[in-house]
Amino acid sequence: MAAITSPLLLLLIFSLLSLSSAQPPAAPPPSSDTCNGIYLTYTYNSGKKLHPIFKTPSKQPFSFKSTLTIINNDEVELKSWRVFVGFQHKEVLVSASNAVAAAGATFPEVVGDEGAIFGGYPQADLKTGIQTAGDSEQTTVKVEFQGTQFGVAPPNVPLPTNISLVNDGYKCPKPTKAGNVTLNTCCTRDPDYKPKMTVKDEFLPRQNGDLTIMYDVTKSYEGSYWAQVTMTNHNQLGRLDYWKLSWNWMNDEFIKDMKGAYPDVVDANDCMNGPQSVQYQGLDWSTVLNCYRRPTIVDLPPQYANDTTLGKIPNCCRNGTILPPGMDESKSVSSFLIQVNKMPPQMNQSTVEPPQNWQIKGILNPTYTCGPPVRVSPSEFPSANGLPINTTVFASWQVVCNITKPKNTPPKCCVSFSSYFNDSIVPCKTCACGCPKNTGKTCSTTAPAMFLPPEAQLIPFDNRTKLSVAWAQLNHRPIPNPLPCSDNCGVSINWHLFTDFNKGWSARVTIFNWEETVFADWFVAAEMKNAAAGFQKAYSFNGTVMGDDNTTIFMQGIEGLNYLMGETNGTKISDPRVPGKQQSVLSFTKKPTPGIRVAERDGFPTKFYFNGEECSLPSILPINSGYRKGPLTLIPVLVAILALIFTQ
Repeated sequence: MAAITSPLLLLLIFSLLSLSSAQPPAAPPPSSDTCNGIYLTYTYNSGKKLHPIFKTPSKQPFSFKSTLTIINNDEVELKSWRVFVGFQHKEVLVSASNAVAAAGATFPEVVGDEGAIFGGYPQADLKTGIQTAGDSEQTTVKVEFQGTQFGVAPPNVPLPTNISLVNDGYKCPKPTKAGNVTLNTCCTRDPDYKPKMTVKDEFLPRQNGDLTIMYDVTKSYEGSYWAQVTMTNHNQLGRLDYWKLSWNWMNDEFIKDMKGAYPDVVDANDCMNGPQSVQYQGLDWSTVLNCYRRPTIVDLPPQYANDTTLGKIPNCCRNGTILPPGMDESKSVSSFLIQVNKMPPQMNQSTVEPPQNWQIKGILNPTYTCGPPVRVSPSEFPSANGLPINTTVFASWQVVCNITKPKNTPPKCCVSFSSYFNDSIVPCKTCACGCPKNTGKTCSTTAPAMFLPPEAQLIPFDNRTKLSVAWAQLNHRPIPNPLPCSDNCGVSINWHLFTDFNKGWSARVTIFNWEETVFADWFVAAEMKNAAAGFQKAYSFNGTVMGDDNTTIFMQGIEGLNYLMGETNGTKISDPRVPGKQQSVLSFTKKPTPGIRVAERDGFPTKFYFNGEECSLPSILPINSGYRKGPLTLIPVLVAILALIFTQ
């Protein structure tokens, strides 16, 4: 039997070997010579161990130097190139030559959580070999990275997870390794992509975004120019309050004058002590507004709108408020003029470079991430002398900003839940908007927030201790030691399920402003997928149903109630501070929502927004073990409305 088995076994082995040798070899990694698209390569160059020295390997820092190379081997020019590098080792990027962070960040910057997108500067466009007779200086760009990574010790190499071209209309396969230190990929044009422009167009098309910023050079001279900056909101739930706009000058430019807005700091010292004072000898520096490399611009108050020196600019001077277009389209735009003095070698009248690393922020607003400025076709403005013609500006760039949720960034507002069938308020979560920075005060960042009696809502968190402890004792609930930290939110909202009867139901919304800031033209929005269709009316707010699938209730203050005042002192010195407050009752009918379970879940929002910022919601709902519907009439709703009217 063994004699028979051995030849069979040998035959089987030889068959398997012949089959494996017949398999085609793995495809080699792409090389620049074989790529007829955009060739990307990332190479790790060097690194070393840094102090401090940690016993835990994952915490140990190492420096690194690497090179990203982009080569245009296509027959089409690559305009405003953008590349994603998937850093994954908690990298802190210190510098990047020939590139800027497309998200508006300035170095050093942590990029190792989700990777980063980089745009070209000063070489934003890569021409083709056909256009340049193969001039590599015009078809190729190299980005030299230098930074710190954590946990990857030699001989291991901290390569990114991915490199890919972000420009529209390209497809990039997953990069392959060439040796141990290099990643390569060849990105080609997507045949299914339908561009909005032809390859002969001189400029890229204007893009859509939640917020767009135009940088239009209206006048250009030897050594200086005037530009109009226009911010336009396109998102129905996005907005900005007290906006602050910042950017980086790349060639030692400085702000000589402005109309419609102003630097938050007027300071010419950097110019007087720098190369600008040599170039502009005899200039009265007391008239210069700002010489910071990264200035911050703020809007002017409304009283300057008609000021002949500072105002007289369309869409200026609104105290930094940019509303959603659905609220007031005329207030969804903000503009100002800026006079910029240039520095050598950019003094020629035809040479203008826009600032880079744009960033815009508001107070209690969504987080916006802005891309690099992209050259677009020159904007047209109505003729200044009243003629029925348009005037084309010298040059235009567009910056596109989109609402993002940066990792580990807490919200700025929170929601509490309550109901007619439960005496307790389910409060905002512990540290809903971040944990306290005051390390001298002891509180628990992990203990669940304690239920509250209704009267505690109007009292600042630091004054609620006695009430919350007494309420826990009364209801036989555990009392954490130490007590939970506060929610640390500037604005809180209480959603109270007021009534539930056979044909309808009602809720009460109360907004509390714990900041000293006044919010003009505020709005809130509640996403209620199973209930919004039955919305009837908001009695002290203007309320409408909106969204692509009509699942969001949008509410704003009616005239006279469109200001959410800030926190103020109590009547007596010993009284706690009093928040600004707005309140309304909402009524719903059940006719278009048969089977709705109001008390169990459908009567509470699944998402809630204040001025575009998504708020933190409680993780639990009010509980009623003996749930019963309310009276079968509209009397409870009417009582709620009357009570609200008398409390205004």
